[in-house]
Amino acid sequence: MLIGLQASGKSTFCRMVLADGRAVVSKDDFRNARNRQRRQMLLVSEALAAGRSVVVDNTNPSPAQWQPLIDAAREHGATVVGYWFPPDPAGSAARNAARDDRTRVPDAGLRAVLRELRRPRRADGFDRLYTVGFDGAGGFLVEALDEEE
Repeated sequence: MLIGLQASGKSTFCRMVLADGRAVVSKDDFRNARNRQRRQMLLVSEALAAGRSVVVDNTNPSPAQWQPLIDAAREHGATVVGYWFPPDPAGSAARNAARDDRTRVPDAGLRAVLRELRRPRRADGFDRLYTVGFDGAGGFLVEALDEEE
């Protein structure tokens, strides 16, 4: 599960690091669908039932979004791994502004997610947690999330 602001690098990280061999579920893929949450959960459950690993590529800012995904993973005996993209509001705003009209998020949307965004903890139901940041060379740095931070 990816957790972070819009334009924080989540989808790029997913494509570069996680997507190979995993089902990728993103609400961005069904923008105009009714009840995007229900559709997401259906796709996640179907993939898990088929024995596939799943990456959920959304902002997933708080336990309200995590818990149904964690519950689905537990139902299917899957390990729950979270990738935390610490907020960089200025950087996200700049990357978002450079997006095309189809993928750009309204500034109010960035602010709304930032207000809700909470750092995940193992106690939330994750088996493993990692912090993800840019490496300055077009890639990413991934480190185990320190619970003491």
